[in-house]
Amino acid sequence: MKIIIDTDPGQDDALTILLALASPEIELLGVTTVAGNVPVAQTTENALKTLDLAGRTDIPVHAGADRPLIRPGVTATHVHGKTGFEGVDLPPPSREATPGHAVDFIIRTVMENPPGAITLCTIGPLTNIALALAKEPALRERIGQIVMMSCAFSEVGNITPTGEFNIYVDPHAARMVFDSGVKIVVFPLDVTHQLHTSKARLDRIEAIPNRIGPIVAAWLRFEKRFEATKYGTDGGPLHDPNTVLWLLKPELYRGRQVNVEIETDSALTLGMSVVDWWGITDKKKNALFIREVDVDGVYDLIVDRLSAL
Repeated sequence: MKIIIDTDPGQDDALTILLALASPEIELLGVTTVAGNVPVAQTTENALKTLDLAGRTDIPVHAGADRPLIRPGVTATHVHGKTGFEGVDLPPPSREATPGHAVDFIIRTVMENPPGAITLCTIGPLTNIALALAKEPALRERIGQIVMMSCAFSEVGNITPTGEFNIYVDPHAARMVFDSGVKIVVFPLDVTHQLHTSKARLDRIEAIPNRIGPIVAAWLRFEKRFEATKYGTDGGPLHDPNTVLWLLKPELYRGRQVNVEIETDSALTLGMSVVDWWGITDKKKNALFIREVDVDGVYDLIVDRLSAL
């Protein structure tokens, strides 16, 4: 499977990249960065550090949008820390970002491959994807699928009462993507909030006999402190890695085809993902919306793949 990961690292974004690198079923063609958890200069640095950690300096990293399409930027440093990588002190990256904008890399890569060959794993705000679709409309017929961590239904919001972070940061971009006609698979808070990073699970990751396991465990311990306190749970939700894990073992997840629309006009519910779970309208079903997960199976797969690095 040929994929591009569009990301705003973030500790769990880094885990997503590492899982892709650890999986022979996946060919990671490149990493594109966007402003989100932290500003884009920092997300780009973090992506480079992640690839250094795995010894994969051959994979290009292209910096992308430094702000949402219309609204001012929003970060999540209250969760991820100032650098997005708090919890582990990694050395500076060994290289700079690959020349060329992320949007142009996405367009070129998709257009140079056969139709349907490329999967975009989007684990941050959707600004780069919206810009790419606007600049090259042919992408609508060329992208194989977009597998994204975004949205919420019964779990409502995590940055506002109704807004999931990746959607809320750039709701106008999200609306463009959901309206594009591209095949979409969504991993919402409904799934991620079932995957608590409990002490026992992080201890298991930390015990992996390589240098990656302890680093991932330390990252997640820092990142999930805020959410564990917020939700009163043993560990916080595990968000972004579900995208790559689904590509590896879709049988771990269950959902249904639904219509998803993004609210862009309301001051009260800006960035809300409106999910027609019960088919109340006759609107086109534009996304496979995942709501069930085999929790133990997910953590078994994480440990198995990280052990291979």
